[in-house]
Amino acid sequence: MTHAPQIKVPATYMRGGTSKGVFFRLQDLPQTAQLPGAARDALLLRVIGSPDPYGKQIDGMGGATSSTSKAVILARSSKEGHDVDYLFGQVAIDKAFVDWSGNCGNLSAAVGSFAISGGMVDPERIPENGIATVRIWQANIGKTIIAHVPITSGEVQETGEFALDGVTFPAAEVQLEFMDPAAAEDDGEGGSMFPTGHLIDDLDVPGIGTFKATMINAGIPTIFLNAADIGYTGTELQDAINRDAAALARFETIRAHGAVRMGLIKHVTEAARLQHTPKVAFVAPPAAYVSSSGKEVSSTDVDLLVRAMSMGKLHHAMMGTAAVAIGTAAAIPGTLVNLAAGGGSPSAVRFGHPSGTLRVGAQATFSNGEWSVCKAIMSRSARVLMEGWVRVPGDSF
Repeated sequence: MTHAPQIKVPATYMRGGTSKGVFFRLQDLPQTAQLPGAARDALLLRVIGSPDPYGKQIDGMGGATSSTSKAVILARSSKEGHDVDYLFGQVAIDKAFVDWSGNCGNLSAAVGSFAISGGMVDPERIPENGIATVRIWQANIGKTIIAHVPITSGEVQETGEFALDGVTFPAAEVQLEFMDPAAAEDDGEGGSMFPTGHLIDDLDVPGIGTFKATMINAGIPTIFLNAADIGYTGTELQDAINRDAAALARFETIRAHGAVRMGLIKHVTEAARLQHTPKVAFVAPPAAYVSSSGKEVSSTDVDLLVRAMSMGKLHHAMMGTAAVAIGTAAAIPGTLVNLAAGGGSPSAVRFGHPSGTLRVGAQATFSNGEWSVCKAIMSRSARVLMEGWVRVPGDSF
């Protein structure tokens, strides 16, 4: 029997924020994978090592968590006023499925660096020393991200002293601005920032209960619940939830019904094909806890506590897009996030997550009876882990 040999595809393995992923330039992909469709999805699934019934992704680049089962495709931008088009794929671990429905805020921190190093930014816009501003078109959600990338001697600077909870070693700080992060009214069904029209709703989940919920579409569609209403304190670490199969099933049911209320799907049975969105998060007022690294977090260190689910599991830190949702909701008086943070109109909050704390800011305004947010700001870091070629069997896509 004849077997197809492996092919090699130019790729870079990068950390961005608290996530890792395989980065490609669109022009470097095999011809059949340069367009959206089955061939592209099959290629990325094989690169990452999915679907894997063992849940380990041993035969691929994935790390068997939602934070490490990711792929990014970049190209020179076709959008006026932008440098690079950024397309993100969340690769399922145990299913043959790539979710293109949302962005990855963490990997957004690596996009500017990769774009500069990959020759996708005009050299005249890159200083010899200083900060390069990379204008990113986030193609999944149709939004602009501005990355401020440090440059030393004409090259991207990756080393530094910026510490990010959830990442072991310090690196250079990359500031991100998520412009107009909330969905616009003309984005389609469920497209407004508050798709139900309310800051707080009663979300009825048959067989489980009715919960107060803030459902917001900013950064990524997110369903916020009060921790106490679902039996938690907001100080939980991953094992408290991820080892509880019944809890995971409850969260998935809540997510499915919330997705229907947000207009993202028409029936709960469709939630399985939209694994990346929406997210479910629960909030609580400040409290002391010990993070997953053993670091003590005092109640005075944070404005509120947030825990978030990603791809069916409690995230080890916080998704960047969910952080945008947190910052946006916190800035708007009357949301569950805002109330957990003590109310008022904060321009920035520091929240506690399983790995530590994170600060995120948002600029919210109220006009003509509606809230809007012009941008959300946070700092991340990014680093190249490996570059060269990734190999896959030639008949796998």
